[in-house]
Amino acid sequence: MTGASAVGGPYCGGMTTAEPRDSDLAASDVPSDSPDVPSDPAPAEGGVLGRTHRALTLGIISVVSLIAFEASAVNTAMPVAARALDGIELYAFAFSAYFTASLFSMALSGAWCDRNGPLAPLFSGIFTFGGGLLLAGAAPTMWTFVAGRAVQGLGGGLVIVALYVVVSRAYPERLRPAVLASFSAAWVLPVIVGPVVSGTATEHVGWRWVFLSIPVLILLPLAVMLPALRKLPRTADGVAALDRRRILLALAVAVGAGLLQYAGQDLRPLALLPAAAGLALLVPSVLRLLPKGTFRAARGLPSVVLIRGLAAGALLAAESFVPLMLVTQRGLSPTLAGLSLTGGGLTWALGSYTQSRPRLEPYRERLMCLGMLLMALAVALVPLALVETVPAAVVAGAWVIAGFGMGLTISSGSVLLLKLSRPEDAGRNSASLQVSDALGNITFVGLSGILFIAFGGGAVATAQSGAHAGASAAVHPAAHPAAFAAVFAAMSLVALVGAYVATRLRPAPDTRPEPGPATEPAV
Repeated sequence: MTGASAVGGPYCGGMTTAEPRDSDLAASDVPSDSPDVPSDPAPAEGGVLGRTHRALTLGIISVVSLIAFEASAVNTAMPVAARALDGIELYAFAFSAYFTASLFSMALSGAWCDRNGPLAPLFSGIFTFGGGLLLAGAAPTMWTFVAGRAVQGLGGGLVIVALYVVVSRAYPERLRPAVLASFSAAWVLPVIVGPVVSGTATEHVGWRWVFLSIPVLILLPLAVMLPALRKLPRTADGVAALDRRRILLALAVAVGAGLLQYAGQDLRPLALLPAAAGLALLVPSVLRLLPKGTFRAARGLPSVVLIRGLAAGALLAAESFVPLMLVTQRGLSPTLAGLSLTGGGLTWALGSYTQSRPRLEPYRERLMCLGMLLMALAVALVPLALVETVPAAVVAGAWVIAGFGMGLTISSGSVLLLKLSRPEDAGRNSASLQVSDALGNITFVGLSGILFIAFGGGAVATAQSGAHAGASAAVHPAAHPAAFAAVFAAMSLVALVGAYVATRLRPAPDTRPEPGPATEPAV
């Protein structure tokens, strides 16, 4: 599990949870007497694995499984790759570059799906995702590796929105919950086997093959899905205009976030210039992409959007440094370090199932508060592994708690968002949730990278200079455990802030559901 919700499950290298966009509620799909519910494109025969939908369902599960395997595999191989490329100081960039790029491509994918249907952005995204893996696997330097991760993010952003448009257009309403539930189920096996396969390959063949071998797996979902996707109803060219304003705002956010992250890794005075330029692009664009009142935790919808960004970003930032800590500070192999996160993927699915029980519906806000408190506790427990007398297994136990908390929070956030949205604003507000997820990932992974370097984390590379790139490294006395402790302490605090925001999810009694993102500042 690398980060927060990726296509219905834990994510990383992977993708943020995508909710149906405006494109999912296109006018051509909406019956006149029910403007918020798309009509069924064809009569359903059986369930999601019935004759009508079997090929498409298996294709979707294959894509999600591929994403899940990539997420867990990359998370396991990343510490070795960063050391081999002499790029520990850019370790956080390797994660945040993915989400920075996907922030832009999600907006592009939504407009593309509105205009031409989901087939082209979905397949373009899958091929781009594979191209990024190849670039990362062949990277001669850490900066090239980061560029490969950014290319992966471009592909991931295209795929994440297109998948939900496919579900919206291809399945009748009664089958959509089952399809979306299969997204989470598709994560279980990859989360279990991914660290083992990736760790074994990293230790015996080399970390590059973890990246270079995954693109071969892309051929299976393409072959399975293509015939079914060609039958989907397609929006006529030119009927839906591209939302160029939203795309440009997303581009400005992505560029601004990238400049801020670059400045954060460079402590020289000249770094103030890209930092200022990044803020100038990022702040006004974000204020116009999210609902009014988001950053002051206004009651109702704005707090729902805010808590998703806090939860997603805090978990990914903490999770990104867990394998690096276990490899460099406790001498674990990449395989064992990756396996420490496996339990979180399983309990994430359990938390999602728990919050879906009808008897818990009246307590949804409390469930989200509980989820954030569990996550804060789990992240606070992780740095105990820096004490040599404490078993490293404490991390695995902590991540079991974190996964359950995230399952409660992320899934409940999606339910609350639609509950608090007016029918005509459901798609736009869902898009805001995606933006918040991505911004949370970018912001807190970037902050973690700054803290890591500021507290001496760059010395970890020196501490490991004698170790072979593919082998587990011995603990070195020159390592800086304070750098890891600073990251986990900060992310535990972010989760506590999220628990406070969860007390503001219920709108005031005299207010109606908030409208979609406004043009005025979201403060």
